[in-house]
Amino acid sequence: MGRGVVSRAGAVAVAALAAVTLASGGAPGGAAAAPTTAQLAGQRITWPVDGTTVSASMRAAIARGEVGSVILFSRNAPNPATLSRLTRQLQSIPRPAGLDAPLLVTVDQEGGLVKRLAWAPPTMSAARMGARLDPAGIRAEGAATGRAMLRSGVNADLAPVCDVAQRGGDLFRDGRAFGTTPAAVAADCTAFAQGLGDAGAVAPAKHFPGFGRARVNTDDAAVRVTAPRAVLDREMEPFRTAIAARVPMIMVSSIIFTALAPRPALLEPSVVRGLLRDQLGFRGVTITDAIDTPALRAYGGTAGASVGTAAAGMDLVIIATSEAEAAKGMRAVSAALESGRLPRADARASLDRVMALRRSLGR
Repeated sequence: MGRGVVSRAGAVAVAALAAVTLASGGAPGGAAAAPTTAQLAGQRITWPVDGTTVSASMRAAIARGEVGSVILFSRNAPNPATLSRLTRQLQSIPRPAGLDAPLLVTVDQEGGLVKRLAWAPPTMSAARMGARLDPAGIRAEGAATGRAMLRSGVNADLAPVCDVAQRGGDLFRDGRAFGTTPAAVAADCTAFAQGLGDAGAVAPAKHFPGFGRARVNTDDAAVRVTAPRAVLDREMEPFRTAIAARVPMIMVSSIIFTALAPRPALLEPSVVRGLLRDQLGFRGVTITDAIDTPALRAYGGTAGASVGTAAAGMDLVIIATSEAEAAKGMRAVSAALESGRLPRADARASLDRVMALRRSLGR
């Protein structure tokens, strides 16, 4: 596959990471104040939106610079006009200097079962794409998906699925994976990511280090995978390929991989920092799978998992259920920053990575 997953997002963001850091002088062209604790905490959360218009509390949080990314669902997008109106409202809210790049607006648009925008591509599930299309055709599906999303103001697709499906597994049953061999999935998921990038959308590869052996979805239950490390390493090939192709974001799973660590992957520094960043060399933005799910209930719920995933090195923490629940996560991260449990320097580094990506999105 080619080196450039994205032509107007990831590639620009990679360059921006080298040139722009809030920690060493603020945003380009302005004397931005150092971010407050509340801003550092709120910018770490990817917030849900409760309805089809922006609430007064969300509007105020964005204006204070405490929201930098959101996740939208079918409830927010009954039709293209409603979604476009909502995203225009979100992006039109003035934000403080240094934090005034476009909001990252995300949605799960894999195709098939997981397709929040009913009217938009892809026209088939990942499994059907893998069976029926070559990588060029899959890249075209990704580009069509990106263009449709961007027309409605959504700039990041929480796709592609880079997991290797196993027969009997949740992803295999639901058709969410491109295939059952690492090589095929690597080619196809990278092609879809490249297509999204061709359109100017962000493509977060998921669910690192691999969801394919899960028998149930982590949205429904805690999941433990006991495969040996050698097997996991083979099934990480799609992520290695995506990283080599400069994918700008990677989503980390809430599965427990016993060969890697005793807790869910997104809570483990050895997985996020050690494996993903140090061993595989990923330099982009990391984002969690949703943390307000049964998979993380035993780890302190929303508040505990917000702090735990941030401590592990996750840049963005998805909270999916409600704005109130996201505010709970923000307060927990803020308190951990104030107490020193979360190092402020790490929070600044995460913010730098996310801001570089957001600045690459244009206006």
